[in-house]
Amino acid sequence: MALVELRNVHKRFRKGDQTITPLDDISLDIEAGEFISLMGPSGTGKSTLLNLVSGIDRPDSGTISVDGMDITQLSRTQSADWRAANLGYIFQTHNLIPVLSAYENVELPTLLLKLTSTQRRQRVQLALEAVGLSDRANHYPRQLSGGQEQRVGIARAIVAHPKVVVADEPTGSLDAGTSDQVLDLLQRLNRELNITILMVTHDSQVAAIATRRLVLDSGKFLEQSIGAKG
Repeated sequence: MALVELRNVHKRFRKGDQTITPLDDISLDIEAGEFISLMGPSGTGKSTLLNLVSGIDRPDSGTISVDGMDITQLSRTQSADWRAANLGYIFQTHNLIPVLSAYENVELPTLLLKLTSTQRRQRVQLALEAVGLSDRANHYPRQLSGGQEQRVGIARAIVAHPKVVVADEPTGSLDAGTSDQVLDLLQRLNRELNITILMVTHDSQVAAIATRRLVLDSGKFLEQSIGAKG
């Protein structure tokens, strides 16, 4: 059984008199430890797919299972609890809380889990160490560079030891040099910690770092190409 299984997933939206179908009867298996990049024209359903896999949204039909759990059957409360324990989300604009330190921003997801204070502290320290920011734990976002802020966002995404990390244009707001650093970090987390990653990007060079590349257009996967871990 794949870690993530999508079966015959449909998603439609109404826009005025039009019905838009970003996802049209798609099926997909994501194995544990895979790093998948997802490309496609703007508005083709890439972010919609991330939101469905994250349990933030629901398909109109079809099923989505993560580690054997059909997340389409969960209530909103159950979905929020499941997401806190199983899913990490990396945003394009890191979404750090300005009045909290790097440590406190990373700690936030752990407050939703049944952990002791010692376990919580260990998780945060490990996550900051994994992204190379142990020495910036007490710094606030305004005291960090854009790349450091994004690395804090990545630490926050992995602190709960999630089964899957989804990333929505994680380098979209970064310059080329900082983008390369973040991509190197994502590759290392995938390779060394076996973190399963599903990443949306519009940049073919960014997509090329993944172990598998998908293209989504008109509600369908049009192309799949397999690469080797580098």
